[in-house]
Amino acid sequence: MNKIFASASEALAGVVKDGQTIAVGGFGLCGIPEALIAALRDSGVKGLTCISNNAGVDGFGLGLLLETRQIKKMISSYVGENKEFERQYLAGELELEFTPQGTLAEKLRAGGAGIPAFFTKTGVGTLVAEGKELREFDGETYVMERSLVPDVALVKAQVADKSGNLRFNLTARNFNPAAATAGKICIVEVEEIVEVGDLAPDDIHLPGIYVHRMVLNATPEKRIEKRTIRAAN
Repeated sequence: MNKIFASASEALAGVVKDGQTIAVGGFGLCGIPEALIAALRDSGVKGLTCISNNAGVDGFGLGLLLETRQIKKMISSYVGENKEFERQYLAGELELEFTPQGTLAEKLRAGGAGIPAFFTKTGVGTLVAEGKELREFDGETYVMERSLVPDVALVKAQVADKSGNLRFNLTARNFNPAAATAGKICIVEVEEIVEVGDLAPDDIHLPGIYVHRMVLNATPEKRIEKRTIRAAN
């Protein structure tokens, strides 16, 4: 089965639809599938629920989809650095499900593992726990969190072989493997595609069985979210 598509738009064709839930890998601007996000914007699909640790920045990453009003709801743990996100949320134009970062990671991991729900102490006694089941274990109160199983996962990797086995680059691994395993369909943007067997088994971070489609983006922009330099003397 050929998993490689000629462009990001072709990789999304026939998969993305209005009203879907889409998980997007990345942490800040590190390890985001930027070409796939741009192609998702260009596809014109709308009414999306997006699962992502954050919501990009103005004019880049998921910020592109916020500008075009294609996202109706965000499930995130951090939404700073994005003025348009703030404006839409405060104006009641965008739904937001705030989720503690570790809980968000576990909700995706559990979804990929076929676990429908789990209990955690994080959020007990706060707004996070409102309306959710509470249960006591060993004298401590826990809140039940449902796992996440998005319709589509958009993922960024450094290297893939032609079977879809993936290797991520250092901290750019972040939320990408969890999003990939949770998604019903996983589409991956990679910087390099090699032959099957070129990746040593111990160097593979995610098996190709989770990957349905791939697209090559050999020259990603790789923006720095906050550039910090030393002040001139």
